[in-house]
Amino acid sequence: MPTPARSRLIRGSLALAVTSGALLLPATSAQAADTATVSILHAVPGATVDVYANGEELLSDFEPGTLTDPQQLPAGTYDLKVVAAGDGADGDAVAELDDAEVPAGANVTVVAHLNASGDPRLTAYANDTSGLDAGQARLIVRHDAAAPAVDVRANEEVAFSGLENPDEDSADLDAGTISADVVLAGESDPVIGPADVDLKEGMTTIVYAWGSAEDDNLDLAVQTISGMGGNPGGVPGGSGGQAAMSSPLALGAFGLGLVGLVLAGTRMAARTRTARV
Repeated sequence: MPTPARSRLIRGSLALAVTSGALLLPATSAQAADTATVSILHAVPGATVDVYANGEELLSDFEPGTLTDPQQLPAGTYDLKVVAAGDGADGDAVAELDDAEVPAGANVTVVAHLNASGDPRLTAYANDTSGLDAGQARLIVRHDAAAPAVDVRANEEVAFSGLENPDEDSADLDAGTISADVVLAGESDPVIGPADVDLKEGMTTIVYAWGSAEDDNLDLAVQTISGMGGNPGGVPGGSGGQAAMSSPLALGAFGLGLVGLVLAGTRMAARTRTARV
């Protein structure tokens, strides 16, 4: 028998199906051209929220540190609104976006996070699902914390320097395990980590630094996307995962090279744990 949480997930998916006129089922190759792959990360500390799209509740009691599983969302235009948990569709918006376009074929993660000044923001990231060479893995780091610029180090060497909120950087690396940590730009004492990050062949690992430096609750979340080294005709998929030190919503411009690339969420089934460091 489904748990209450699972039942809410099912109801939310059905609500979006009615709203959009299409069931949210895993995309076949033929369907993929009409859908986008969508994940949502809640990275605002201490704020449990509900998420609405086109007036329908999609996520309830969405807790910080939760990363939804990726789902196929029908391409189209949506109104997205985030409210404090229990406030309802007419409640005051913590964040909202009208006429958000979901482009067909995109793989996107929407992050609810704090900006550098500590104010909530929504940022949508276009996930790089391009192919990888044999033996290679892709590492993407995203700065979504209320913190100044940071350096991300691999094996105590700076790999990504001066990363500012909400920027991202990436590199294709040899698959394997690296020790990663985050330091304030130009400094040497870690503010997050170190962590053993398992970079798997043909997979993109996305690490999100979130939380607040002032409130001393900086943390990591992780997302993995597979399929960059395998079947080129498939739909790259991914998952939330434990952002443990064992593996690596608020509005804003979504200037990621895709005009209007922002999206409404869909209720999805799983949540990830975040690392506590």
